[in-house]
Amino acid sequence: MRYTTDNSLHPGVRARDLPALMELYELNYIQLRQLVPDLSAIQEHSISRVDGALRLYLSLLERCKYTTTLHLTYQFEDREGAFAAPDIVVRLYHDAQVAEVISRGRHRGRREAEYDRFQQRHSLAEKWRVNRFLHKWLGYCLRQGHAFSPAREQVAEALETLENQTTLIPG
Repeated sequence: MRYTTDNSLHPGVRARDLPALMELYELNYIQLRQLVPDLSAIQEHSISRVDGALRLYLSLLERCKYTTTLHLTYQFEDREGAFAAPDIVVRLYHDAQVAEVISRGRHRGRREAEYDRFQQRHSLAEKWRVNRFLHKWLGYCLRQGHAFSPAREQVAEALETLENQTTLIPG
């Protein structure tokens, strides 16, 4: 039975209570599985390339029987060098079909990790905030056409190689 309340903030996502947080975890799991349909075939480091969009980087940090831990980010450069942003680590719990942000790094000019579920006790509101961000960001990435699959990555790499070869040929 689906929990309902008048505190709806977004279709499918309610106010900041524990049942709503768990629903948000479920929605994040669904979106991550759309982004990475075959977790068993994904490589340790993958890049999703979409014309007109930033490259989305995925790193497989841990693969276990019931959980998978992924790092998702874009790559940027500033005067201090390269950095990852939004720099999010997500753990997928396959048996429960939920996904939770376990750490988030750079945020608004800071290079150090701002949110780490294992190092600090975070309030329900803070967990809601970082997981809501993940929900919105995953939706954005999916609308842009991002996805991770070995076949898609091979095609993208082949096209990039062809582009590089044609720019090298004088014509």
